[in-house]
Amino acid sequence: MRRSLRLRRLTLHPLLALAARGRIPGWARAGPARRRHMERVAGLLGEWASALELGSAETERWRAAGWLHDVLREADPAELRPIVPATLSDLPGRVLHGPAAAVRLRAEGVDDEPFLLAVAFHTIGHPDFDTLGRAVYAADFLEPGRRRVMEWRGALRARMPAEPGAVVREVARSRIGALLEAGAPIPRETCEFWNKLTRDG
Repeated sequence: MRRSLRLRRLTLHPLLALAARGRIPGWARAGPARRRHMERVAGLLGEWASALELGSAETERWRAAGWLHDVLREADPAELRPIVPATLSDLPGRVLHGPAAAVRLRAEGVDDEPFLLAVAFHTIGHPDFDTLGRAVYAADFLEPGRRRVMEWRGALRARMPAEPGAVVREVARSRIGALLEAGAPIPRETCEFWNKLTRDG
């Protein structure tokens, strides 16, 4: 599996190659604190990709996902809602930045569908995530700058390369539990993602 991941994509779109080095698009809406979060997510994804021996190009791709997942996080949701696909327009405002970023990246010529899916659904999960999608979903939650239950998050970060299935299930359980506790609706994609995780074992 590692070899197929390593060979799948030998070159990156120029925008992704720049993002892998921390150079994000001019249309980004992310202030200094958000960019520090993006940098930590990119660093964590780079560490995991290296541990999995995915090769330099794939490691850059994973780092680019970390830099781009929140590229529109601080945009006004009212501005993002009209540009996301109609099927996602009823999502809560706080998660529209993922789908909107995927739309903008596609408009820039990025045609890496698993990458775009990872960016679009990094907050809520998606049943069609590949290894990268699951890693971005986990890294966004586990990056070392998050102060809540730091020891638990640190233990999960350390386990991730060797036990990705178990770690992603634990992250999903925590995220879904927070929605249930808040009495918030659970998106269809999240439910389907959870069901896929449990079926995969």
